[in-house]
Amino acid sequence: MTIRTVRPNRVQHFRPRTHCFKKLEAIVVDMQDPNSGVKGSEQKLNVNTIPHVITGKDVIAWITTKMKTTPEEVQAIGTMLVAYGYIYPLQNHKKLVMCNDTSLYRFQTPYFWPTQKWVAEDSDYAIYLAKRNIRKKGMLEPYEQPSKGPRLCTTYPSAPPTPQVPLPKLIRGPCLSKQTVPMVTLCILVSQKITFDAYRRMNLFYQQAIMRSKVKSSVSLGALAKYVTTYKNHDPFLAPCLPSNPWQTDNDAYWTYNTRRVNVPTKMRVERWSFSLFELLNDLRGRDDFKIFLKKEFSGENLAFWEAAEELKWGTASSMSSKAETIFKTFLVPGAPRWINIDGRTMGLTVKGLDHPHRYVLEAAQTHVFLLMKKDTFFRYLKSPVYKDIQKKALNPESHSFSPAQLEQNAQNRSLGIHPIILWQQEEEEKAKAAIASAPVDVKAMMSKIDRKK
Repeated sequence: MTIRTVRPNRVQHFRPRTHCFKKLEAIVVDMQDPNSGVKGSEQKLNVNTIPHVITGKDVIAWITTKMKTTPEEVQAIGTMLVAYGYIYPLQNHKKLVMCNDTSLYRFQTPYFWPTQKWVAEDSDYAIYLAKRNIRKKGMLEPYEQPSKGPRLCTTYPSAPPTPQVPLPKLIRGPCLSKQTVPMVTLCILVSQKITFDAYRRMNLFYQQAIMRSKVKSSVSLGALAKYVTTYKNHDPFLAPCLPSNPWQTDNDAYWTYNTRRVNVPTKMRVERWSFSLFELLNDLRGRDDFKIFLKKEFSGENLAFWEAAEELKWGTASSMSSKAETIFKTFLVPGAPRWINIDGRTMGLTVKGLDHPHRYVLEAAQTHVFLLMKKDTFFRYLKSPVYKDIQKKALNPESHSFSPAQLEQNAQNRSLGIHPIILWQQEEEEKAKAAIASAPVDVKAMMSKIDRKK
């Protein structure tokens, strides 16, 4: 990267003993002047074409013409520009001197000049260390190792260390450059004192990291590929809506086939129930079909408890205590009408939480019941005649194709949808009916009614 004008004043606070750096930067700015500076050109190095390349002979000639000094001083100034990172070699990276020949160099971007105070992130420095390991040079150079205090050093291999300058923070290394060739820059390794609180937080972090479950990348990618393969036909971005997309055709047949409690669902919807128990319970129509299966097996109390816990979780705060007490008396207390079987530890946590009920007081028991249904009941449902029968009855709507005239007529005949409040009222009525149907039967009361009728 070259610069065309003098650097703007960015209100930077220069550190002590950097007056020489400012003079060098003024020379570098003049050297990059498009009219009176060092002429650069494009050079092809290996397979890369690198722009704005200069030769050492041209730099030495420019300094000689500009300063009118002895060849020894010109050589020293050129080597200083290379050693401090204002100019870097393209071919021999370890030889940080200015050669008076056709060796290729480039100007360093001002972002990496020594007077800058850009802070390098931890991730950037980790990338630099990783590149050292790739080059099979994992050990730091002697001048890169922290000594008694802050030390300024070049991160470039085999580069001579610069004088001691009290810089407070780390400056970016050459591996952070966006160009295709490395750059000679400066960094500081600061020895920091770690407090007891910092050690405690680090210990806590590593303990949590050890407990966190880890998966190989191959296993994770395999699971992701399996998920995409499973759901690709059910993704509206990847597969078309059948019979048509109502937002494009103004035909609401798709919504009619996929209402929340439709009598006969579509094949795509029934197929999705088999993906997981979560998909089955998340669909109200699938949950109703699952209830039919559980009713035939006389094991509907687990699903009823799961629904009651969901109702408590998403219900109002005013009814929380009464709902929690009702659920406890119905499902958890010994001898309850619909007693569920959970382990003692989960029961202890739930009973203890019911002293001060909240939305998630039944979370542990609900998760336990969900896993029981997932491991046993769900797979038996997929093999049952109930699921196979709904698969046979499921609809498979054909794709609709509308002409422009039909699309215009559909737009004119567009009807209003059902209001959400009406749908909510219908669902509440159905819930009430289901609760009455699933309530335990009082045999004595039924016998007394029969006797009175006689």
